Amino acid sequence: MINYIFIAIALAGVVMLVQRKLTLGLFIFAELIITGLWLVKTDQIPFALFMLLVLVLTGGIWLGDVLFFKRRREAQQGKNAAEPEVLEYAKSFFPVILVVFIIRSFVVEPFKIPSGSMMPTLLAGDFILVNKFDYGLRTPITNKTFIKVSHPKRGDVFVFHFPPNPSIDYIKRVIGLPGDKISYKGKQLTINGQVQDLSYVADYEYEMPGLNMITARREVEKLGDVSHNILIHNIVGEYAPDSVGDQFANGQTVTVPAGHYFAMGDNRDNSSDGRVWGFVSENNLVGKAFFIWFNLDEFKRIGSSVH
Repeated sequence: MINYIFIAIALAGVVMLVQRKLTLGLFIFAELIITGLWLVKTDQIPFALFMLLVLVLTGGIWLGDVLFFKRRREAQQGKNAAEPEVLEYAKSFFPVILVVFIIRSFVVEPFKIPSGSMMPTLLAGDFILVNKFDYGLRTPITNKTFIKVSHPKRGDVFVFHFPPNPSIDYIKRVIGLPGDKISYKGKQLTINGQVQDLSYVADYEYEMPGLNMITARREVEKLGDVSHNILIHNIVGEYAPDSVGDQFANGQTVTVPAGHYFAMGDNRDNSSDGRVWGFVSENNLVGKAFFIWFNLDEFKRIGSSVH
């Protein structure tokens, strides 16, 4: 449906240009924005890159007018010459996009939880805020740290660029820090020789997409000083040979490489996490989740902290 809307908007622009209701400059400006949104929607470019390109486009139009076109226009039409429509739009968009870009890149970024892999901590449909400076200030697009602040702590709920495909963002819980030795037996973690405490709370029923109601055990897990809820099912996961999950299943202890973190979902048996695809590099970090700001289905979750 969204694809048809994009096409309809683009065609409407062509019709308006033919009818001379749009200037050529404004038409090109609008079509570039539409194309960029299309590329973001189809995951061909990250949203941060789209925002940067729009920032450069609008700022470039404004700067070009200040340096070159304004003088020529005033010389030909006088000081009260009307500004081109495309310039008016660029001057209107640029400050707004600049503020949003700075906040989103360096302060806080919103995300929507797409699945139940972090239940019961986070539910599908939760809209969360992620602190972008807790793990250091990073350059947009390249994600390189230029100001170090702190590092992820065991028990943090963090967002990161998915290692196999960095254009996708994932959210999981930090289980292992660089150098940690981890094993997972009988649904219980052992980290650096210390068994992490589990205590049963109650049964927990929920519905997975395309499945019937599922009953899991809701338990409180203690990771060092952090206590949080997890879900445990009476099923045994299957993992690819030599994956972290396969090593756990064979009773092996896994060491987290330097500069990397080991992550798992709180819905332990319904989560594609580090057991499947490995470790999260320091270079893939995005930020720490800390607040639920909206949920269309469960308003009572609005305002809850993430821990």
